Amino acid sequence: MKPIFRKILAILLGIVIGSLVNMFLVNISGTIIPPPIDADVTTAEGLKEAMHLFQPKHFLFPFLAHALGTFVGAFVAAKIAPTSKLAFAMGIAIFFFLGGLATVFMIPSPLWFTIVDLALAYFPIAYLAKRLAD
Repeated sequence: MKPIFRKILAILLGIVIGSLVNMFLVNISGTIIPPPIDADVTTAEGLKEAMHLFQPKHFLFPFLAHALGTFVGAFVAAKIAPTSKLAFAMGIAIFFFLGGLATVFMIPSPLWFTIVDLALAYFPIAYLAKRLAD
């Protein structure tokens, strides 16, 4: 396969597979750690209104979804990319980081979670994924 096609495939599959992991974890989170009683978690507006009811345990799965989605996406991209594997892993991290940043503005969360999520769930995880993909 030509290198340009491998590069395109690395980015596309990294984003798609990482997004699937992210969404899977988000979708199962409520069955493992139920949301607070009377919290409407089906809409962004409901989440905003109920955010004061959330405990630290309720932020575990959102963090895992961001971190593991980024990890899997970056790992796939680094495995497929013919060269510059770190650049491809970080490209996936940038994609997911921008999604996380957008989420911060759409659904306000506690400051501690915002800092932990943005600082740890994306770039360090993508670097780890690249190292493990070598």
